[in-house]
This record gives sequence, structure tokens and C-alpha cells, in this order.
Amino acid sequence: MTNNESDSSREWASQAYALLKQKQELKKQEDQLKAEELKAKELKAEELKAEQLKVEVNKQNFSNLQDDTEVKLGDFDDDFTWSAMVLAAQGKKVNEISVDEIDWLSKLRRGLEETRKGFVSELLDKLGDDPLTPESLDDLETLLIRADVGIDSTDKVINALRKKLNEEVVGGEEGIKFLKDELRAIIEKPIKNSGTNILVPQKGKLNVWLIVGVNGVGKTTTLGKLAYLSSKSNYKTLIAAADTFRAAAVEQLQVWGDRSEVDVISNRSKNADPAAVVFDAINAANKRKSDLLLVDTAGRLQNKNNLMDELSKIKKIIDKKVPDAIIESLLVLDASQGQNGLKQAKSFAKSANLSGAIITKLDGTSRGGVSLAVSAEVNLPIRFIGAGEGIKDLRPFNSFEFVEALLADR
Repeated sequence: MTNNESDSSREWASQAYALLKQKQELKKQEDQLKAEELKAKELKAEELKAEQLKVEVNKQNFSNLQDDTEVKLGDFDDDFTWSAMVLAAQGKKVNEISVDEIDWLSKLRRGLEETRKGFVSELLDKLGDDPLTPESLDDLETLLIRADVGIDSTDKVINALRKKLNEEVVGGEEGIKFLKDELRAIIEKPIKNSGTNILVPQKGKLNVWLIVGVNGVGKTTTLGKLAYLSSKSNYKTLIAAADTFRAAAVEQLQVWGDRSEVDVISNRSKNADPAAVVFDAINAANKRKSDLLLVDTAGRLQNKNNLMDELSKIKKIIDKKVPDAIIESLLVLDASQGQNGLKQAKSFAKSANLSGAIITKLDGTSRGGVSLAVSAEVNLPIRFIGAGEGIKDLRPFNSFEFVEALLADR
């Protein structure tokens, strides 16, 4: 955003903050009324001596409070102002934004802090307000590669900037805006090619999302967060615990299922067949008329071929049981692994018929630029992004917000 845009948007942000504060006060009053109503019901239950029922209700209320604690409006600070300005730049009106959106953008910005430290800060210092020069483009090329943006992405950006520089004088602020546009175009290309801007389950058919990736990238945790996101978005969701090769996978997934209030279909027998688990899960999904079946697959077997054979067996089961199902194969990548994550994406893309990527663990890594490399070099649309450990810290990917967070100058 330019300085002029920033000045006008700050007033917008101030109005948004005031409105959210007012909404929060109204919500507080509503919550107080609900609390009073709940207390009255509990007293009535006590009078009826339904002690056991009271215990179960209290347990459920406590569980819900732990899993779905409301996000509170923080201070009217730089984080809020920046987040509000990003929403405004996307056409959001003051009365349309939520505390959740502000909270998420703040987390995304903080999650990319380490990437920015070695990239944006140095870039802004080099560019300043002076026009771009061939030397500054050389510096930018080095910074992009250091941020794990990838060779292909870096070449596209630098070549586009050189062409523009040959045609006209480009100031520092204009250069940053042009850089944002180029980075956004790289990320959006595979998304546009897929024909689906935001991946959501389609109503009327069973959607089966296979979650794949090597061990340690946060695959099972990511699936749990997807289950929460889907369930809270009113999609009937079911989980298949098909990673039967890792001892604690089923137990870990059951915890996430409980937190998301989503049932888990599993087989706790030793050496259980992953395809058999999926078979049972599809039967359950059809019986319950589920919208989405999330399948946790094995992270790593003795060799890659065995893993791909298991995925192939699972897909054959799906094709046979629900031939009209909509199948997505989503690769989970750990952003902190940088170029190693890019190698994983290339390897899986050749064998697993991938349809998208989920970037996790952005918080605290200096390699957040790998998202661009995955888009440019693997032609893989990024579908979701994680920037925190909480159950709400996984969201559908938004290229505008990602690039703004990546290049935030403060």
C-alpha cells in the first residue's frame, strides 16, 4: 500500500475498531443473558434432582469452552491497523469485518516475521525512496533466493522488474508495489488453472480429501484442524484414521476428533489395512450422508513405492465404492523445511496425483517464501495455510493477504 492509501485507510481502521468494540460490548451483554438463562436451567435441573444429567452437561460445556474460546478484541495498535487496512484493500466494509479476521491476519503477519527480517527489512533499506537500479535488482535476487522463494520464481520476478526498468524509471515505493503484483501472480497462477479459487466440499456428493505427506510435517494435526474448520462451517464431516503404521496416529487423531466434535473411523488392530479402514469410513459416510471424509494416510513406509501403493489401493476403494466422489489429494508441507519441502512436493507430485498443498508451521520460520516455489516449480495450488498451534490457526489460503504479510514493512 502507498503512503496515501495508508493515511486514508487508518481512519477506516479506526472506525472499524470502534465498531468492533461496540459489537463486543453487545456480545458481552448477550453472553451475560445466556449465562443467566443457563444458570436458571441448572437450578431447575437441581430441583428435579437430575444430578447425573447436570454432570454431563457441565462436562460438555467445559469441553466446548476449551475448544472454542472466543477471540477477544485486542488493543488499537499497529497490528490491528495493518490487519484492518489489508481487509479494506480487499473491499471489506467497516461493518463486515470480524475479530476472528483481525486475529488471523495478525497471526499471519507475526508468523512471517522471521522471513521478513532477512528479506523485507534489508530490501527496504537498500531501496529506500531512490529509483531502482540494476545493482538493487541483483540485491533483490539474492534476498529472494535466501527466503527460499525458489530459482524459477526469482527469475520471473527479476526478469519482469528488469523489463520494467528498461522502459521507465521505477521508484522504491512503486518497485515494492510491482514486486507484490508479481509475487501474487506467481501464487495465483496454479489456483486459477485449477478452476477453484477456494477449496470447499461440494454439496450433494461425498468429498474425499486424502491428506498426504512425510512424518513430522504436522499432517495429522493439520487434518484435525481441517475437521474443525469443516465442522464449524456446517459441513457433515467424518475422519478416517488410515495411518495404521504409526503407533500413536489413531490416538492423536481421536483427540482432534473429540475437539472438533467429528467422529473418527479407525481400526486399532495391529497391522490393520489402511484401505480397509477407508472402506469402513466410506460406508459410515454414506450412511450418515456426510459431506466430507478426511483421510489420514501413512506418513512414510519402508520406501516410497510402498507408500504410493497404499495410496493407490485407497483410491481404488474410493472409485469402487463411490465412483462419483470428489477426490482431493492434499500435500502437507512444513514451511520451516524450505528447499527440502520443495523436494518433497516434487516427489509426491510425480506419484500421488496431487491437487493442492497445505503449508504449515509458518510461525517462526525464515523460509516462508517456499510457498512461492511450490506454486511456480510444482504448479501446485496452495489451499490452506497454518500460522499457529491453535485449533483455529488453519485457514483457506488468500494470496493477497499472504503477500501483504510477507512484505509488511513494519
